[in-house]
Amino acid sequence: MRALAALGLLLLATPLGAQINCTANPSQCSIGAQSIRITVGQVVSLAVLPASTTLTTPTAAHFNAGFAPTAGPTITVRANSAWSLAISAATAVWSATDTESVPARTDKPASDLRWATSLGGPFTPLSTSAVDLATGSATGGAATTIYFQTDWAWALDTPGSYSLQLVLTITAS
Repeated sequence: MRALAALGLLLLATPLGAQINCTANPSQCSIGAQSIRITVGQVVSLAVLPASTTLTTPTAAHFNAGFAPTAGPTITVRANSAWSLAISAATAVWSATDTESVPARTDKPASDLRWATSLGGPFTPLSTSAVDLATGSATGGAATTIYFQTDWAWALDTPGSYSLQLVLTITAS
């Protein structure tokens, strides 16, 4: 009895326009033009490999040159519409941890990390303001590698462990 009551409620809950009836021979019944709809929104996907990058440890030659190069992660975008990818720093300065008797530099600016999408640059200083890294149209997989140059100065950059969080923001256009 309870199952019959539930079936009755289910039939009442079904909109009349959604019901399909067939009155022909039960073993041979067909219904004409059934409409099926779906709304597909903009979808973007961002993959970053590797998930973190260890920058090149500076040597005397890097300090003399003023920077140390590092190949960064490869970013792959998948999107069903136009998209843009932006890069920024999460903070204005690097976090610094003392590793020796000399204090680590606590005011190393995010701009001491410069980035480019090609090995030869041009390199752009990182800031907390997002700037376009790449843009594109619908794609099943557009890959971009980021290249870094970390600025080093003899008189400023003391021994320590330094880290900086990057923010990558993908937007469907």
